[in-house]
Amino acid sequence: MTRIVLIRHGQTAWNREERFRGRADIPLDEVGRVQAEATAARVAQKWPVVAVYSSPLMRAVETAKAVARPFGLVVQPVEALIDIDYGAWQGLTQQQVEERWPEELRLWFEAPHEVRIPGGESLADLRRRAMEAIRNLGANHPRQTITVVGHTVLNRVILLAALGLGNERFWHLSQDTCAINVLETRGDDFVIVTMNDICHLQGLEP
Repeated sequence: MTRIVLIRHGQTAWNREERFRGRADIPLDEVGRVQAEATAARVAQKWPVVAVYSSPLMRAVETAKAVARPFGLVVQPVEALIDIDYGAWQGLTQQQVEERWPEELRLWFEAPHEVRIPGGESLADLRRRAMEAIRNLGANHPRQTITVVGHTVLNRVILLAALGLGNERFWHLSQDTCAINVLETRGDDFVIVTMNDICHLQGLEP
């Protein structure tokens, strides 16, 4: 059994503005840095982490560095854990996308598993690479605890796969900034112990 502490990165300015972030390399904002430190304290208190892996994007790496620091670990970026490729939507607001791709945006919210974002990825593409990475990391750390810092879309498809659910259920899961999820491997399968836990963030935000 491997324990995987799966974390979403902390808040950024684009989280507040509700822009399609994707591969844009945005840093944490002030709230996000406070969230990352609170998350790090929770992880250090609760789990004996031996390795910290992260999406290579700045907002995830910053969060991962906070988590790694109490353990004296170095963050190991994994390209396959990068956020979804939003293609032509990246950096745009929902209103801007709706003006140019109204049908694709409607599908994104009503049938997300059927959408290939213009110039970008589908959820199926993301799920294949994400799960290959998660399975490889778990196999490399038998009977140990590792931390993986990712993104809301990435984490949701990982959790759906662990639950044996299809990508059509994408909007039925929440992933708040700096949410903690805990998965345990059972051979080729997973058990979800904790999902979207943000109790460590109480009282931090206005």
